[in-house]
Amino acid sequence: MKTDSGSPQPSLSRRRWLASSVAAALAPSALRAQAPRDWSGHSPIRYPDPDVVALDPSFDKYRIKNAVIERLATGMRWAEGPAWNGAGGYLVWSDIPNNRQMRWLEEDGHVSVLRRPAGNSNGNTFDFHGRQLSCEHLNRRVVRYEQTGAVTVIADHFEGKPFNAPNDIVVHPDGGIWFSDPGYGSLSLYEGAPHPFELKEAVYRVDAATGAIAKVADDLYKPNGLCFSPDYKLLYICDTGATHNPAAPKVIRVYDVVNQTSLRNGRLFVSTVWPGKGDGLADGIRADTDGNIWAGCGWSGPGYDGVHVFSPAGQRIGAIFLPEIPANLCFGGTRRNRLFIAASQSLYSLYVEATAAHIA
Repeated sequence: MKTDSGSPQPSLSRRRWLASSVAAALAPSALRAQAPRDWSGHSPIRYPDPDVVALDPSFDKYRIKNAVIERLATGMRWAEGPAWNGAGGYLVWSDIPNNRQMRWLEEDGHVSVLRRPAGNSNGNTFDFHGRQLSCEHLNRRVVRYEQTGAVTVIADHFEGKPFNAPNDIVVHPDGGIWFSDPGYGSLSLYEGAPHPFELKEAVYRVDAATGAIAKVADDLYKPNGLCFSPDYKLLYICDTGATHNPAAPKVIRVYDVVNQTSLRNGRLFVSTVWPGKGDGLADGIRADTDGNIWAGCGWSGPGYDGVHVFSPAGQRIGAIFLPEIPANLCFGGTRRNRLFIAASQSLYSLYVEATAAHIA
């Protein structure tokens, strides 16, 4: 059969083959059965990165068409808690089962062990004096590493009872330290040590002036990742309770911050269930200066696992697909526009046109 121009017209089977080929080319590489992505860096990825996907036109302003996801390091057992030190130009993160903290240098990409043992630490951040704060699973406490090398215990009990296993941590400009205590480090030997829970899973605040510890939320099954909105008027909290309780919701909640010290009006921000894609969980989260929430979402498989980006209104506007299950993330780099993602056995990064709302 010929077209009006006299050129042969493709057969129906040929047209179907062409259509399927185009669809495969446009699909994230995580969904393709053939030609798996080479994460070694030896085979460059063609721009734009097919695993960085705009789900809404509003995400286009944050997506750099000639930037790709990079694997910076691998060899961990469960990578967690990345935090950026702007003064030192390095990233710190935890390798929980190996009981160590790792460091990546921006100067030359060098990776080394920063601290071992590390109390099976999970979440890390830096305060406004540049001191590192860490949540230790094994010792069930929050600590601060002083410039002298000394370790200061910030919190290890509440109302006379030990914490379950502090998990994630953020700081407020008033010096307050906020952390979650879902207790994952007390469930097994792999990431801490088994202990019975003596406290309800909750989120706490440590006062900078007095050191007093206050419970600010206990209405979640497993409060996990935390981040403030850019103006510190909201606190977002991931609930990962569904990992142990099928009845628990798979959500990120948001709360109003009252007088910089307490929370009220807790409500649903987003469900992490993505219809037609997966029903995984959000672990760690960070905000950019526009108020978007970047969440490490996983445990649902290829085509879901990665970073999901939500607008301030709770719309999923973008996705960054990864070959491993992500845990936590942060913004860093000289211009604070490089997204670092701790995911299972590896550390990944991606330059974006978004900048960090907070210091770490």
